[in-house]
Amino acid sequence: MTTEPTRCSWCGDDPLYQAYHDEEWGRPQHDDRHLFEMLILEGAQAGLSWITILKRREGYRRVFHHFDPVRVAAMTDSELEQALQDPGIIRNRLKVASTRDNARAFLAMQAQHGSFSRWLWDHVAGQPVLRPAGLRQHLATSPLSDQISRELKKAGMRFVGSTIIYAYLQATGVVNDHAPGCYLYPGTANT
Repeated sequence: MTTEPTRCSWCGDDPLYQAYHDEEWGRPQHDDRHLFEMLILEGAQAGLSWITILKRREGYRRVFHHFDPVRVAAMTDSELEQALQDPGIIRNRLKVASTRDNARAFLAMQAQHGSFSRWLWDHVAGQPVLRPAGLRQHLATSPLSDQISRELKKAGMRFVGSTIIYAYLQATGVVNDHAPGCYLYPGTANT
């Protein structure tokens, strides 16, 4: 008989949520395409539950060219209008339009810094920020998310407020926010 590992409580017993927790959330990500995908998905999640976005992730990948920022930046107004008709994504006009704008800003940041990953990880000297010992609940923002949010907005991105960016930092492993007791908490056996 195998026992389920102890996970962060937020993922509950949904297999999709558990797989996301086990395989992706909190793991350091350096691939620019994946970092772009998560930036768009976190922005799409604003005001919704993350499971709603996870269930539509494949729809987002299809509609937004598997998150190739070059292709997304080149999307026409008619392609964005067509995306708004697709039930595979959240059909919020402002969020859909922001995807193209964010891709353009993302590409400019890549050109300026060599890669988006380099720019992002330079904020933490290349090392994940670990959940503070004794912190019993997840934060919604931090000084780091405030700073990155400001910089992304200055670069021309939208749907990148501090709360969205804190969730993004958690999702991409810049912040390792696994809870004490979770089998992926730093220093726990089997991490």
